[in-house]
Amino acid sequence: MTDVLTAIAQVAILVFVLASMIGLGLSLTVQQILTPLKDVKLVVLGLVTSFVVAPAAAWAIAALFGLSDSQSLGLLLLGVAAGAPFLPKLAQLAKGEVPYSVGLMVLLMVVTVAYVPLVLPLLVDGVTVSAWDIARPLLLLMLLPLAVALAVRARYPESAKLAPILNRVSTTALALGIGSAVLVGLPQIWDQVGTGVLLATLLFTAVCLVVGWLLGGSGRAQRSVTSLGTAQRNLSAALLIAGTSFVDTPEVLVTVMVASLLLTAALLLVAAELGKRSGTSTPSTTRS
Repeated sequence: MTDVLTAIAQVAILVFVLASMIGLGLSLTVQQILTPLKDVKLVVLGLVTSFVVAPAAAWAIAALFGLSDSQSLGLLLLGVAAGAPFLPKLAQLAKGEVPYSVGLMVLLMVVTVAYVPLVLPLLVDGVTVSAWDIARPLLLLMLLPLAVALAVRARYPESAKLAPILNRVSTTALALGIGSAVLVGLPQIWDQVGTGVLLATLLFTAVCLVVGWLLGGSGRAQRSVTSLGTAQRNLSAALLIAGTSFVDTPEVLVTVMVASLLLTAALLLVAAELGKRSGTSTPSTTRS
C-alpha cells in the first residue's frame, strides 16, 4: 500500500508541476512577468530574504531547539534552497500579484542553482553538490514548460482559454499529491514528535513569512508574494541533496521530508487566510 501511495504522490506532484507551469505560461505574458522585476529594490530585498535571512534563520532556530547535527542539516538544506513551482499557486490562494510570483519563482530558481553548490560546502564540511543535478529538474520540469507555454501564448493568444482548465487540474493534482505524501510520511512525522523538528519548522516558517512581509514590497499583493516566496523553499532541491549527498545519514532526508510536509501545510493555511482577508478578487493573469 505504501508503494502505491508513493507512486500516486510522485505522479500527482509531477502533474501539478507541469500543469501549473503550462497554465501560468498560457495565462501570462513575458512582459507581465518581467515588469515587477524591474523594481531593483524589490528584487534585492527578495534575494536577501531568501538567501540571507532564511539560511540564517534555519541555522539559528536549529541551535535554539538543540536539534541533532542531522536534523540541523536538514533544516539548513531548506534554508539555502529557494524557488518552487508551488509559489504561484500560493499567490493565487492569497490573492497576491501572480505575475510577480512567477517572476520571483524563476529568479529564485536560477539563483539557487548557482548559490547552493557554492554556499553549502562552506557551511558543511566535506559536502559537494552538483549544480547540474539541481538545475536539471528545474529546467526540464519547470522552466522549459513555462517557456514553451509563454511562446505558445504569444503566438496564439486564444490558447489562454486553456489556462483555467489547467489550473483546476493542477489544484486537484496538488491535493492528491499532498494527501498521499502525508499518508506515506505519517510514521516519520510521528517519530519526529518531541524532537523539536516540528516546532523548529513552524518557527522557521513564521520568521520567513514575517521578514518577507516586512521587506517585500509596497502593497499587500506584493508583500504577500514575497512573504510566501521567502517561506516556500525549494523542496525538490533540498530532498535531492539530502538523498544524494547524505546517504550515510538518513535522518537528514527524514528531517527534510517531514519539514517539507509541515511547511507546505502551514503555507497553504496562511495563503488561504491571506486570501480571505484581502477583500479583493484574485488579480487578473490574463491581461496582456
